[in-house]
Amino acid sequence: MHLAQLNVGRLVAPIDAPEVAGFANQLEAINGLAESSPGFVWRFAGDTRQGETAVGDDPQTIYNLSVWQSLESLFAFTYRSAHRAPLAARRQWFERLDGPHLVLWWVPAGHRPGLPEALSRLKRLAGEGPGPDAFDFRNAFGPDGQALQGRAIAHPAPAA
Repeated sequence: MHLAQLNVGRLVAPIDAPEVAGFANQLEAINGLAESSPGFVWRFAGDTRQGETAVGDDPQTIYNLSVWQSLESLFAFTYRSAHRAPLAARRQWFERLDGPHLVLWWVPAGHRPGLPEALSRLKRLAGEGPGPDAFDFRNAFGPDGQALQGRAIAHPAPAA
């Protein structure tokens, strides 16, 4: 089994606006960092500037969808790599969303989830809370469906 992740955010301005240039200018480097990170398997490689990563009809609501070998490898990339700096600055570029913006779930090795599948997992997390089919880092589950709280990874600091 591999770990799929969907991260959704709404930019404070269009992707080509000066207000989000600090984010847009880092996209290629951060995506490259992810792809070269231990445990990386796959990511949807749509072009944010061309609207290929937009959710619905709102070009300012964008997503990142990827697959990793393990929860630990995704956690290490997210919180222990150079990705940490833009993550810490996200409030400069993204609006605060009502509800979760990140969902994790296990997929069979080789499976590449599409946006409809990923959004249904996010909706499940928002509506039902964390469970084996849709969870987050704080309330993680293993591929066997068992809760991992405090066992598998160090929990990140609370979101600002």
